[in-house]
Amino acid sequence: MFRSLIRARSQSSSSLVTMSSITQRGNSRPLSEAAGSHSRDKILVLGGNGYVGSHICKEALRQGFSVSSLSRSGRSSLHDSWVNDVTWHQGDLLSPDSLKPALEGITSVISCVGGFGSNSQMVRINGTANINAVKAAAEGGVKRFVYISAADYGVINNLIRGYFQGKRATEAEILDKFGNRGTVLRPGFIHGTRQVGSIKLPLSLIGAPLEMVLKLFPKEVTKIPLIGPLLIPPVSVKSVAGTAVKAAVDPEFASGVVDVYQILQHKTTPS
Repeated sequence: MFRSLIRARSQSSSSLVTMSSITQRGNSRPLSEAAGSHSRDKILVLGGNGYVGSHICKEALRQGFSVSSLSRSGRSSLHDSWVNDVTWHQGDLLSPDSLKPALEGITSVISCVGGFGSNSQMVRINGTANINAVKAAAEGGVKRFVYISAADYGVINNLIRGYFQGKRATEAEILDKFGNRGTVLRPGFIHGTRQVGSIKLPLSLIGAPLEMVLKLFPKEVTKIPLIGPLLIPPVSVKSVAGTAVKAAVDPEFASGVVDVYQILQHKTTPS
């Protein structure tokens, strides 16, 4: 059965403590060689000091965009050179007023805010906090809003109900407030190098091989009851970052929900 499914896939592929907003600026440094071509595009990354958020900041800078970030902790603790090219804001999305200064002059917002805890905590972090950001961005005249959500794992969603309840509520708010200027990315397991303190976790040791195998199966297998969602392929954090930036600046990029298979089609970018 799986062999035939793989053949079918191959054939189809061929045809978020309330805090006042504090701006922290690093030393002035040149961006990429393409900086001048995107001088009018200013991207705000919510949660830009996190795993996915830091990769998005780095990728947006590589493409020459002006990048700022807002999070509860403010400036990234990483010591990489690109950190100095980001304007860092400290604030809390559960206190919307702390977001307004960071939105000044911003053309696009990418939110990577999310987290786990009790169901009520997960609804607040993944839902309420992000919904506050969506409303503030819409009121502030932001052109495009991109949200890093999560793939649908069927009945497994019930194990962390508040997480997905919050995610889906945010998705609905984005599509309501931004319409065809809003994009929701739904990756599954995101692999890459994740830094926790001084330790670097090579998630790709597991994620990359699984991605290579599972992406061979046709998308339809993920709809098989119970086991289907387990076959959703992982995706590289670089692919997620590249897709998020493209969605934030390209008016021709597809709006609405973008699933893992569409993200996988985006070519990964160099380090």
